[in-house]
Amino acid sequence: MQFALRAVLSAPGSQKRESLGRGLARLRAASYRLHKVRTVPKSLPVAKDLVEVVVAPDAYHVSPEPMLLVAELHGALGLCLHDEGRGVGGLLHLKFMGETGRPSDVTDNTLSSVLAVLDRFKRGVLGNANSSKRDDIQARILAHALPPTGAPEPTASLVDLIQADLADSKIYCGSQTIRRTEPLRVCFQPFEGRVWVCGPSSLGASSTRRSAS
Repeated sequence: MQFALRAVLSAPGSQKRESLGRGLARLRAASYRLHKVRTVPKSLPVAKDLVEVVVAPDAYHVSPEPMLLVAELHGALGLCLHDEGRGVGGLLHLKFMGETGRPSDVTDNTLSSVLAVLDRFKRGVLGNANSSKRDDIQARILAHALPPTGAPEPTASLVDLIQADLADSKIYCGSQTIRRTEPLRVCFQPFEGRVWVCGPSSLGASSTRRSAS
């Protein structure tokens, strides 16, 4: 997978766009399968006794326990991955490259490091991939970006990279990028695989809050 992505990133401009376009078209064609992670309305109450774990940028947390994983996204994405068969889920919080608050093209310098973190995260959630049925694995990306400036959009962003890597493992992943100046707060229950955009008022007042190690 890494060599295939390198080939796309190193190809001439038109060839690179054409190769990536074909890959993204295949992802969109399977979009009806990308929403298996249950999206919870903002008004749905969360159990007040859940431990709330804050996942810092460029970190992840995996757990089989009932808890609430929270990521404050600002120029970043949150990948929620859940294995229903194992009852394990995790949240990966990655900042976009370049510190601009907007998606940018993934370069060769960042490709290997991103894939290494992604592989560790997937192993933490899925364990032995051969023992998991692909229909039991649910994935979704929620991302935050600043409003566009009129500059051209990237042809191979971090979201594209993660979707392509998961698709190579036959794991279909939907994505949504919300563009606004205010940060985006994402909540995920790893045991049940529920993900939603939340605010401070939607969390239980008596929940215990700690940071992911």
